[in-house]
Parts: sequence; structure tokens; C-alpha cells
Amino acid sequence: MNENFEKIYLGGGCFWCLEAVFQRVRGVEKVVSGYSGGKTDNPTYEQVSSGETGYAEVVEITFDKNIISFESILDIFFDIHDPTSLNKQGNDIGTQYRSIILVTSPDQLALCLKKIAELNSSGKYNTQLVTEIKKFDKFYSAEDYHQNFYINNQNYPYCTVVIDPKLKKFMEHFSQNIK
Repeated sequence: MNENFEKIYLGGGCFWCLEAVFQRVRGVEKVVSGYSGGKTDNPTYEQVSSGETGYAEVVEITFDKNIISFESILDIFFDIHDPTSLNKQGNDIGTQYRSIILVTSPDQLALCLKKIAELNSSGKYNTQLVTEIKKFDKFYSAEDYHQNFYINNQNYPYCTVVIDPKLKKFMEHFSQNIK
């Protein structure tokens, strides 16, 4: 991988939402929906959905750090989901929908801890963040039908009710970061 590129693994509810937003971020080269943070090898969507594997629905984001900073990635991430909601985002309930960051370097870890401390002391939220931070171990791509889900299914009810408002919020709050 080019030395300008870095990867981060983020979970904040259904991976379709994060994928749809981060595919529109300037400097993001690639977004893959999948599973991380669990214990089973090669989990399926059905296994992860059971909540028994320990995996979260996440996106693998490859970004050009010369175009977008890791801190900007975190700003977008924390803005488009509720990092104070334990194991739940909207109607998506279970550990597979937890707020989680799987870091790939000590620098990422330090920036995540700093950002969470800033947000906790900012008064932006009524309660403390519950975002889990773990060292990245492994990632499994989700099944093909989950990839580019919003792009391929914009009229699907989940997309219009859940993803569209997140995209609108992203575009309003981060217009400078839109591709």
C-alpha cells in the first residue's frame, strides 16, 4: 500500500450507513463493509447478526492522509452516529451494532483517546461516550450483496429512512470534505 494511505476500521451501527457516508468523503480511496472485533473465523452475516460471535459490523476505510486527516475521519464518524448509545443505533440493537474503533497504529490510538476525551468534556453529549477502542486484529469482508448497498439500493426503505438523513447531516456539517 502507498505510504500516503492508511486504514481504519469503524463501527457505528449498520455498516451500510457508514459505507454510504465515507464513500462520499474526499480523500477516502476505498470503503469495504465487513466484520471485526470478534472471535469466530470467517463469520457470516447470519452469525454476526445473532450477536454470539463478538463481531461488530464495521467498515474498512482506506484513506489518503495527505488529503484527509485521521482526525477529520474521526470527526465525521462521531458526528454521524450516536457514540453514547451502548450496543444500539436507532432500531439496530445488539453488540454487532456497537460504536467501535479498531486502531492500526499507536498514533491512531492516541488520537482516538484524545478525541473521546475532548468530546466527553465538550458538553456536546448529555452522557459519556461508550465507543470501544480496540487494537485491530482481523477483518472479514461482508457478503457481496452488502457492498455498495446504498449505491445499489437507494430506494430501499432502510436507505430512505435511516441512511438519507445521515448523508444529509454529513453534507451539511462537512461540505468541505465531500468528493
